Amino acid sequence: MVNNLQIDFTILLDLMGTFAFAISGIRLASGKHIDWFGAYIIGLVTAIGGGTLRDLLLDVTPFWILDGKYFLTTAVALLATLLFKEKLFKWGSTLFLFDTIGLGFVTVVGITKSIDAGLPFWVCIIMGTITGSVGGVVRDIILNEVPLLLQKDIYALACVAGGGVYFISKYLNFPSGVTEIIAVTTVIVFRLVAVKFHIHLPQLQPISDKLNDE
Repeated sequence: MVNNLQIDFTILLDLMGTFAFAISGIRLASGKHIDWFGAYIIGLVTAIGGGTLRDLLLDVTPFWILDGKYFLTTAVALLATLLFKEKLFKWGSTLFLFDTIGLGFVTVVGITKSIDAGLPFWVCIIMGTITGSVGGVVRDIILNEVPLLLQKDIYALACVAGGGVYFISKYLNFPSGVTEIIAVTTVIVFRLVAVKFHIHLPQLQPISDKLNDE
């Protein structure tokens, strides 16, 4: 019974992450003069891109091939965007908020699936980071944007932080649902705080700039 509840909760996290990531993809596509079908594809790629790479690395069939609810969830996200476009798009931070929420949910899903595959904790954290961040990278590349992963803002590092907190909570024997909620919250809050207070890693400066400074 407990295992079934854990599976159901993980599926819920997965669908919520899919919806949030799909919204972020569709929101970014809206400024690129793309039609509805194109926006749907961008939303879908954003939602499933990271999980697809994770499953390929785990040598299992990509999750979306076995279950059509991810296509349906993306369609619901597109419909919600069309119906509530005025409310969603008037927020300048819509893309950032939904991308951050999706990052938290999907990262934890990647970690739990990697744990189920029997992988060590550090690999699970890497897989969680891949699951959370790669979809956004693919989205940005398709839409000719500099991927958030490669910008100075904290992105993948938030996934790593969430993964670390996940295993600390697990070590402290927190219930699985509580552990997942704490990890999701960590990813989201970590990224929100980093952006709010302009916290980021030092940028790599070209060698020529350093020579000129000297």
